[in-house]
Amino acid sequence: MWLSGLMFTRRAAWVAAVRHWLLPILLFSLGSCAGPPPPLEVKQFRLRDFEIDNSSDSMVRGEKQRRLYGAVSAAERFERLGSYYTILWSDPKGAGSGEAEILLEYQQGATASQIKRLTRKFPSAEASGKTEIPIIGADFRNNGRILAWKVTLSRGGRAIATTQSYLWQ
Repeated sequence: MWLSGLMFTRRAAWVAAVRHWLLPILLFSLGSCAGPPPPLEVKQFRLRDFEIDNSSDSMVRGEKQRRLYGAVSAAERFERLGSYYTILWSDPKGAGSGEAEILLEYQQGATASQIKRLTRKFPSAEASGKTEIPIIGADFRNNGRILAWKVTLSRGGRAIATTQSYLWQ
């Protein structure tokens, strides 16, 4: 009789210990599977029209409102139509070893195979950052939408990471 009571007490203590430690162990093991952030990430948004309707997705509606904020007249809104590229970059190992540069190369519909280039430079002390490159206004109206693009992160003249659209050659 006393043996069964002892077994029950040990089992209850074991179950309590498992319940107490199981969640932290699971969270730690899942968290340790996460790798480092990618060195270069590109988020693209195309603003095709300036009509904000409530029937579209709330995220798209919010992004449209953010891009059109401050544009009062129809002409001002029309000038904001185009492609917006948000580029997130990270190079913690190279901080301090030279100026960081983001290079966006792209081709547009009306310019055919001509490659256009836009750059953004950051001080050498920065290890990561975020930049936005809009292709809007007259450039978008006259030359058409972006067909293919490539983004390169370089530091001190040395390419660190690159990402591109499917159609880039």
